[in-house]
Amino acid sequence: MKQKENNLEIKRHSCSHLLAAAIAEIYPKTKFGIGPSIENGFYYDFDFEKPISEEDLSKISKKMIEIAKKKIPFQKEELAVNEAEKLFKNQPYKLELIADLKKDRLKKVSVYKLGNFVDLCTGPHIENSSQTDSFKLLSLAGAYWRGSEKNKMLTRIYGVCFDSQKDLNDHLRIIEELKKRDHKKLGPQLEIFFLHPTAPGMPYWLPKGVTIINQLIDFWRTEHNKRGYQEIKSPLINKKELYVSSGHWQHYQEEMFISKTKEKETYALKPMNCPNAMVVFQSKLRSYKDLPLRIADIDTLHRNERSGTLNGLFRVREFSQDDAHIFLTEEQIISEYKKILEITELFYSIFSLSYSLRLGTRPKKFMGDKESWDKAEKELEKILKESGKDYSVLEGDGAFYGPKIDILMKDSLGREWQMGTIQLDFQIPKKFKVKYIDKNGKAKTPVVIHRVIYGSLERFMGILIEHYNGAFPVWLSPTQVIILPISDKQNNYAKKIKEELNENDIRNEFDNSNQTIGAKIRNAQLNKIPYMIIVGEKEAKQDVINLRTRNQEVLGEMKMDKFLNLIKEDIANKRQI
Repeated sequence: MKQKENNLEIKRHSCSHLLAAAIAEIYPKTKFGIGPSIENGFYYDFDFEKPISEEDLSKISKKMIEIAKKKIPFQKEELAVNEAEKLFKNQPYKLELIADLKKDRLKKVSVYKLGNFVDLCTGPHIENSSQTDSFKLLSLAGAYWRGSEKNKMLTRIYGVCFDSQKDLNDHLRIIEELKKRDHKKLGPQLEIFFLHPTAPGMPYWLPKGVTIINQLIDFWRTEHNKRGYQEIKSPLINKKELYVSSGHWQHYQEEMFISKTKEKETYALKPMNCPNAMVVFQSKLRSYKDLPLRIADIDTLHRNERSGTLNGLFRVREFSQDDAHIFLTEEQIISEYKKILEITELFYSIFSLSYSLRLGTRPKKFMGDKESWDKAEKELEKILKESGKDYSVLEGDGAFYGPKIDILMKDSLGREWQMGTIQLDFQIPKKFKVKYIDKNGKAKTPVVIHRVIYGSLERFMGILIEHYNGAFPVWLSPTQVIILPISDKQNNYAKKIKEELNENDIRNEFDNSNQTIGAKIRNAQLNKIPYMIIVGEKEAKQDVINLRTRNQEVLGEMKMDKFLNLIKEDIANKRQI
């Protein structure tokens, strides 16, 4: 399986060279950046003499197919650095890359030829251009050279590539489905949220969106209260000294929003909750009898993400997460992790989301000593083995203060997302000199587990919108029922139904517009409302309702008490209809 993935990655990288070769023929004055393989495909960055548009992609694709059919071999050559500089004398981005190689004291560089096109590349590549079938160019985007906003904006062309036409067609079908489900379109359309240029990466939540978030938080609170978690709120802006103590000032400062007061004191908007949790623990003397102490926090956080990385709700600057910091002894680590994994199973099964786990080990820049890290990593790997869940290891992906277990979930379209994380921390408690009194009356430093299950509520919402295509389960739906009178004559009866729904805490709307009943039904379906109560003259006389679902299922006439039992059961069981 691994070999197949490697072969496909080589094929995708070769496709990026094929794309560049086509560009070189059609637009000979173009300057070339880089063209790596990526998940599902490839891209290449170009500096065009004149801008191109997405309409030009078909012309470029035809040229790629034309080159592919010629079975031109990919040929590797080793060149002395000065020869490479001569070869790329009119390619400033390649010369910059060569200059970097010279700093590493390399005397030779490798290039690959595809016909008349030559690129700086270590390879490997496929044998010839005919093996780059089953590809498609998708889109254009702007991309700063080497990812820095200080550099020139280049034109990035994205494409996908697969082993077979069937795999490509399957992927293109998913892309079309993604376009329909795009939360950046559905969110405003369903009046859940919107984004505004005056607050990049900071969503405006509309009443319906707030309703959904409140339901998620209520569910979170209920289940965590059962398990002994205690919720706190802490300051959203803190002095620099707090983050110096935690280590974030040294390791995370670039990601923080920082400001100075009139008295020249430096403050930062809170990027994470853990330093504040340490302060709360220190606010009184703690005993071993208090442990595990589970402190939960859903405060707003801010991180100074680069503007080019912002992506709807998936990558934001302002967000909340279902955070918790658990202070415990080393002996309690394994049992506590098992409890957290039980919560994880409950939460993800509710949303029909499958998931796997991933261990992130010590990064290059880390805090503390290697012995503590090795011990923590062994503890976590043991927990993962005993969990029975699929898991993988990603070397160097731990937090700077400790190894972590990430929760990788799959949505209804098979996309994998890193959401929750469970981090084991021996370091920050030491930095804060956090202590508890053990059985022998001695002061000891606790271990801390940092954990989130939803992860960012904003990202989780974006995923849920796409996962459900906006058709949320009844318990989450902002409007659970809409009442549709056939004519104004039934408005009084409709109001009586509305009062009954209100008394039973069922979220509802009443459509008393002048539209036809057919139009009202279509609007309700477009707004993804689970249940439609239709009332006409007959229903009013017989004191019944006529029930339909958003899936066009006609449930017919029934008494209100029967419907109330039905919908309350849907809500209690977190059921999707």
